[in-house]
Amino acid sequence: MITYDELHTQNHSITELSNVLLYLFKERSMCDTGACCELFYRYMEKVKEHIDLVDTNMYNKLLSHDDHKIQALARNFMSGSQEIKRIMQEYTRQWCPRKRGDTLAIKDHEHFLKDSEEMFELVLQRIQMETEKLYPLIRELSGEKKHVA
Repeated sequence: MITYDELHTQNHSITELSNVLLYLFKERSMCDTGACCELFYRYMEKVKEHIDLVDTNMYNKLLSHDDHKIQALARNFMSGSQEIKRIMQEYTRQWCPRKRGDTLAIKDHEHFLKDSEEMFELVLQRIQMETEKLYPLIRELSGEKKHVA
């Protein structure tokens, strides 16, 4: 059973990693370090784990709810999950051609930085929407204040 505290801890970790990575990525020479790459792969794994956890545990009751607006909200979040996964896959294909390599494949630093900022911002917006809309709605509908499912 997953708790809201666990979800918030995951969100905090993802946010922290994205902030650190954005700071590091601004300096071109940091992008090729083993430490930066390790943080990057940890970030990607944490985002994937979080999206999978939310997708698995949070939508069933919303999708079967009588209110069509609630069903639509669940479908929008599910669609957003697929879009984030697609963008992350494209990003990985472009900038990380060697899985778990010691470096990223950065030929155009400005383009890399722009793509990175956009991906991190998309994930951070998702986290904000979960925190402001999804979690409160599920709490309200279930009456459960601590556990999600």
